[in-house]
Amino acid sequence: MLDRLNVTQRLAQFVAQTRLDDIPADVMHQAKRSVMNFFAVALAGCRTAPVEIALATLAQFSGGKQATLVGRGERIDALSAAFLNAAGANVYDFCDTHTRTVIHPTVPVVPPLLALAELRRVSGPDLLFAIVLGNEIEDRIGLAVSPQHYSLGWHVTSTCGVFGAAAAVGKLIGLDAQRLVWALGTAATQSSGLCECLGTASKSASVGNAARNGLLSALLAEKGFDGPPEPLNGVQGFYNAMGVPPDLSFLTDGWGKSWQIMETAYKPYPCGFVINPVLDCVLDWRRDHRDAEVVKVVVRGNPLLADRTDRPNVTNGRLSQVSVQHAVAAALMRGKAGPDEFSDECVADPKVAALRAKVEVVRDSSFSTIAAAVDIATADGQVYRLSTQAARGSDVNPMSDGDLEAKLRHAAAGWNGSHDIQPLIDAIWGLDQSADVAGLCALTVPRQ
Repeated sequence: MLDRLNVTQRLAQFVAQTRLDDIPADVMHQAKRSVMNFFAVALAGCRTAPVEIALATLAQFSGGKQATLVGRGERIDALSAAFLNAAGANVYDFCDTHTRTVIHPTVPVVPPLLALAELRRVSGPDLLFAIVLGNEIEDRIGLAVSPQHYSLGWHVTSTCGVFGAAAAVGKLIGLDAQRLVWALGTAATQSSGLCECLGTASKSASVGNAARNGLLSALLAEKGFDGPPEPLNGVQGFYNAMGVPPDLSFLTDGWGKSWQIMETAYKPYPCGFVINPVLDCVLDWRRDHRDAEVVKVVVRGNPLLADRTDRPNVTNGRLSQVSVQHAVAAALMRGKAGPDEFSDECVADPKVAALRAKVEVVRDSSFSTIAAAVDIATADGQVYRLSTQAARGSDVNPMSDGDLEAKLRHAAAGWNGSHDIQPLIDAIWGLDQSADVAGLCALTVPRQ
């Protein structure tokens, strides 16, 4: 157990002392995969209603046009760009997931780095390095209080993501250990996000704030804006205020021997991560039973599945993204599970609504969050028993590089089918050779 009075200092020292050469090639490649997935989900969400409302609101107070908004021609100040690009990437719940904490690690970290890269020269290797360290910090801070922190209702992507953003930006701008402690302290006092907001635009606001506030925290620390010496484990610090006794060994034990970004899962479906294994079962079965009449479905999974997604009576597309009943019904009726299946129109479909009422959810602690079992009963008296131990896209059953490229292509075509996204794909795979990534975000914007 670490001394309670030097937890944050030791973590900051690890960040400050870690060198680019310490990061293995496969970990750097995983960072590229995370960037690919980020742009896919950001393009999917960049013109949704929550982003339109947030942009119209923030633009009234922004005098700067410093940074690019993913997929859009408008430019805005860097802090607002970090907020909007993170919020937009999170709207569809299509972002990557750290499997043990269910943090969506890249969404709070990449947008502030991209915004900063339009203000200061940033190389591709340094960008990837910062992404790896940002992931490491937010995931380790989350691991120390998982799963209780999330179960209490804290939206872990937001509460821990702000630390990842601050650490990533801090590393990129060369903060020493003392200033990294200050940055983490300012991040800690801005850490917030509630699971009560899942299924609404407010959920993405806290993710946007994590990105924006992490960037702000690091920039303030750079100029000498100080903070408490022990923001994580002080008497009234982050862990004690959040109400879960932490296992502090997760913060620094094994640093540099393995990297948390390698536990990243990339979602094939735009809905809650714990729904993914259920959809694998349902979609595989439906391909061979298109004409079967389903009379009952029983879903068994990790208790988190029920805690977060047992919502049979959803009323709109946002809420449907965190409803396992809707996901099952839509997949059975339509044979797919893309953004259209989590829309207001699909929620209002009377056939989908009728089938939602036939889906039962059972808690079973023997299942991991990436596993599920589904029993489908049909009108002819048959009961089909399906299961998976590892959802598609999970860290043990990962999407391929080609799958991630396809996800990005599909998202880009959804907004502008004539826009050539290949230059962005090539630029992402070539980040380790790039001297300046300032133009990376602009490759998402269709030419007028």
